[in-house]
This record gives sequence, C-alpha cells and structure tokens, in this order.
Amino acid sequence: MKRNIVIAVVTAAALVGGGTATALAVAGDDDDSTSVTRTDDDRDDRGEERSDDRDGDDDGAVRAAAPGDVTAAEAITAALKHTPGTAVSAELDDGSWEVDVLAEGDTWHTVRIARDSGKVLGAQKDDEDDAAEVRAALKGASVTAEDAAKAAAAKGTVVSVDLDDDGGDKGWEAETRASGGDARDWNVDLKTASVTPDRDDD
Repeated sequence: MKRNIVIAVVTAAALVGGGTATALAVAGDDDDSTSVTRTDDDRDDRGEERSDDRDGDDDGAVRAAAPGDVTAAEAITAALKHTPGTAVSAELDDGSWEVDVLAEGDTWHTVRIARDSGKVLGAQKDDEDDAAEVRAALKGASVTAEDAAKAAAAKGTVVSVDLDDDGGDKGWEAETRASGGDARDWNVDLKTASVTPDRDDD
C-alpha cells in the first residue's frame, strides 16, 4: 500500500515539474520501501555542464594564441639554462614556448616553457640532421636568438624567432604581433642586430 503511494507521489512530482520521471520502487514488505527517481531535467543539466566545460577549453585555445607575460627572449634564456647549447628557434604554440636548442654533439632538443611563469614544462630530444648547416650559418655571428628577439621586440610582441640558414641572406627571422593582432615579419642581421621588414611580408 505504501509502495503505491510513493509511486503516485513521484509521478505527480514529475508532472508538476514539467519533466519526465522514471520511478523504481523496491519493497521487502509494506513497512520498508525505497524509491529512486531520475528526471530528464537532471540529465539535461549535466549535459549543459559538460558543454560549458568544452566551451571553456575552446576559450583556452583562443587565449593560447595571444602573447603572454614571458617574452621570447626570456623563454630562450630559461630553455638554455635547462638545456645548454645554441638556441635556434622559439615559437609560441598552444600556450607555451617551444625552443629548439642545438646542444653539444649535434643533438637537438625541444624545450617547452610555460608562457605565464617561465617554468620548464618538459624537454625532448629531436631527430634533426641539419646541425652542420646551422653551425655554418652561425659561424662568425655575434647576434644570438635571444638578441634577435630583444631587437625585434621594438616592433611589437615577438611570437617567434627562427634562424634562416638558406641562401645568401642568412639571418634571424622574427614574427611580431601588434596590439591589434596584426602580424609582421622581420629580418634581424646576424652581426648588427638591425631589424628590417621582411621583403616577402605583404
């Protein structure tokens, strides 16, 4: 008898709430009964929460594309402190800096630096075979990747620095972002650190 009353109450509550309900009543005797109720509204709420979480992740991906507090020069310094060698490139990618370092023995390492704190997030050895070309391009150079990043910072927020070791115009290439988000490419001389617009940049 009491079990029938519980079911009736659950059904009435579902109709008043505007949703659907599933009621399960289990009774060992007339005195003990247990009811479990699940409404579609609860399921919808959980779905909305998961959707909101996914939206938050998307926002994080958008924020990752914006320059952070740690500059390119600072990221290079942190990477070289962790992995001594010659920094050849630094790029802001997915919320962290990725710095390529050519270490002793011609071994390559990619060191990830947190954009917001400058801490080392990890490092891995890479299989690159252009160590000889890089060392030849940097022979006699007095401007490091860190120097190039500092020089290019006068033009905007530096989001990448990379060594161009192809052709006769060897030098550092830097990409900057203005406050409005416009990207510009620059060339930084290996000996004088002078910054000039990239001729291929429209």
